[in-house]
Formats: sequence, C-alpha cells, structure tokens
Amino acid sequence: MREAHDVERAVGMDYYVSDADGIGGRLRDSPADFRVTERELFATEPVDADPGAYPHLVLRVTLSDWDTNDFAGALSDRLGISRERVSWAGTKDKRAVTTQLFSVDGIDSDALPDLPDADVEVVGRAGRPVLFGDLAGNDFAITVRDPDAPENVDAITADLREFAGASDGDDTTVAVPNYFGQQRFGSRRPVTHEVGLAIARGDWEGAVMAYVGNPSDYEPERTREARAFVEETRDWAAALEQYPGHLGYERAMLHRLVEGDDEPGDFRAALETAPTNLQQLFVNAAQSYVFNRILSARLERGLPFAEPVEGDVVCFADRDAPEGLTVPDTDRTQRVTEGRVRSVSRHCERGRAFVTAPLVGTETELADGDPGDVERAVLDAVGIEPADFDLPDEFHSEGTRRAVAVRTALTIDRDPLTFAFSLPRGSYATVVLREYLKRDPAAR
Repeated sequence: MREAHDVERAVGMDYYVSDADGIGGRLRDSPADFRVTERELFATEPVDADPGAYPHLVLRVTLSDWDTNDFAGALSDRLGISRERVSWAGTKDKRAVTTQLFSVDGIDSDALPDLPDADVEVVGRAGRPVLFGDLAGNDFAITVRDPDAPENVDAITADLREFAGASDGDDTTVAVPNYFGQQRFGSRRPVTHEVGLAIARGDWEGAVMAYVGNPSDYEPERTREARAFVEETRDWAAALEQYPGHLGYERAMLHRLVEGDDEPGDFRAALETAPTNLQQLFVNAAQSYVFNRILSARLERGLPFAEPVEGDVVCFADRDAPEGLTVPDTDRTQRVTEGRVRSVSRHCERGRAFVTAPLVGTETELADGDPGDVERAVLDAVGIEPADFDLPDEFHSEGTRRAVAVRTALTIDRDPLTFAFSLPRGSYATVVLREYLKRDPAAR
C-alpha cells in the first residue's frame, strides 16, 4: 500500500489503495470544474397548493461559488425572515457549481429575491422542511486541470476496479475506502476532531484550546500569532485585542472566558457559544477521525473491504434509493457468522449489502473476530470508548455504522480530463479523486 501525505495521515487517512503513481493536476480552477447535483428523496405538492397545509416553498437552486450557509443567510436576509426558516438537505463546498433543494417556511414564490450567481426554480410546496435525510446522494462531474501524468489514469482505475472486486466484464465500477475527506476536519487547519476528542474525554479546557489556540502554518501570520499568544498567556482579555474580527467563533469563546474563573464549566460554556451545528460537528469529526483510523487499520490488517469476514457487521441497501444510486441503510444491519460469510458475500458482490465500521457513540456495538479486534485497538490507541459520548446537550451522540467502502460507476473523458460518478450521501468526491491526483492537500 502507498502511504498518504502527512496532512491526510493527521486525520486518519493513512494510505492510498492504488499503488500507481498519481496524475497530479489541480481541482477547482473555476467553480464550473466541480459540478454537484443532488439526488433527493422528497415529494412536493404543486406550487398553488394550500399554504396553510403546505407552508414550505421548495426550491431547486443552482449556485456558483456560494457557500450553502452563506446562501441561506443571504436569502433569509433579503426575505426579512429568520434564517431558521430556510432548510436544505446537504451542505456543499463553496468552490463549485451545485444544484440542490432548499425549502423556505411561510413565503410565496413571488417574494423570492434575485441573488447573484443563483438560479432559483420553484419546485412546489411541502408540509415539512427539506432535511438531511431527504438527500440520497450526489452526481459529480469534476475536471482536473493541467495533470502532470494523465497516462497514469488507466493504471489507477485498474487498481480501484480490483479493490471493488469488479468482475471481468465490468469496466466502470471502482471503489475506494469510504474515508471522511479532509474538509470534514478543516481543509486549512484540521482541528475539529481534536476538539471533539477532548470533549469526549471530558477535557473542556483542552477542547477550547484546540479550537482557539493550535496555530497552523497555513493560516495568515496575524492569526497564527493570535493563537500562539493565547496558548502562551491564557490572557483571554488581551487575546481579544489580537484576534482578527473574522474569527467570530473564537472571539465569542474568549468573551465568555473573560467572564468566568477558568473552571471546567466556564470552558464548556465557552464551547456552547458556538452554533449548535458546530457543536455537533466537533463530536462528529471525532467520530469521523476514529472511523478513518479503523479503515486504515483494516487495510494494514489485510482485511477485505468489498466482502465480509466472520465477525463483520454488514448493512443492506436502501430500498427507496433513486434508480441508479446504491445507498447503504445503516438502520438494517446483520452480524456475519461463520455460516453466513458465503451468502452475505454474494449480497455484497451484487451491491445489496455493505461491510461497515462504527461511528462510535453510546449505542455502538463493536464487531467480533478480526474486525472487532481492529475496532477495539483503534479505540484503545485514541483513548476513548463508546460510553464517552454520553455527553450533555448537543455534544451527545448515540453513534451509528458506515460502509467501509464506496463503489461507483465511473466514466472518464480525456479532453479536458473529467471524472463523472455518483456517490451516496455522506461520501466524499475528493476521496475518489485523491486516489488519482495523489497530490499533497497542503501544497498550494
């Protein structure tokens, strides 16, 4: 196996499964080079349906170079309503052209404003908002600019077909480990998992310092100096004088610390100044890091990803997924016994079942056999256990399981070099592309 770059290893992605040299090149030269279209599961009524019974106006919006949260904020500002009345199924990267569903509570279609680089289509009305569970997956079309060695594409594809367990007659199916991508942890300063791990260990002070301190070489000099100052002095009031205004979450935490006495409850209260979705992200990132470590350890152990071994826990395909998109349903799981390995392997080969690993939480039941040994060894190395996620309020998590590999039908156009594929919700296009580029994410 080929070792990954340091910044990837820092978030648990230790390896590439393709040993072939990368193609190099650049992603996102322009937003149009990274196109994402949602595959959703959401039924609507006609736009002229009774707004009393169907108060949510559903929109299909194509955005160019918009952060999802920023667009929701701009839309609510222009409508003069609370941002809480704007909902969506999936948060997308900014440097892209994205097509996705939004819903807005309690407005008429003629009230919609014009916003730059946003094409808004009214789909209909609904009795509830669009939510995360309404997203089945995404279609991607991603262009790589100025590849250094485009001739390596075929060798990499062959390696990914082998990892998928693709049959001889199948020229399109590839698979990669279902790692959480770099952006899950912070693309320029991957620290959210460090915050979450400290929270799980009950170290509220350590969690705050991982977020407000912890300078990164890839941040502006003034930001690095501010973070270093707060680490060295713990002088919260003086630090506020140094922190740039755009670091609003850090500044809110420091304001809360100025009011306290540096007790554990003060540090927890400082973290709780962050928006609830960010509080949840801290814990989710810790779970994601542990999951990535488990996948890397499974690769080291030589355990398969495309088929189960005794002791594995598999989940089955979602029966309601859109045509042409296979989505794991982690609410339907089965533990693989010795007598069931062969039959479950056939289900996996046909895309009806998937080997899983835990996103650890209070309800996590670890696998048996060799897979269970891998999971327990990683938890021991990280220094946490499922019960540690019995946390207050937004930090609490029961956990779930996640497929260890993601398979997709891949088509490649050569001029320009463009990769088209579909992934279920929660899987990262950049994790597929990293196998091809093999480029240091920290390189600028």
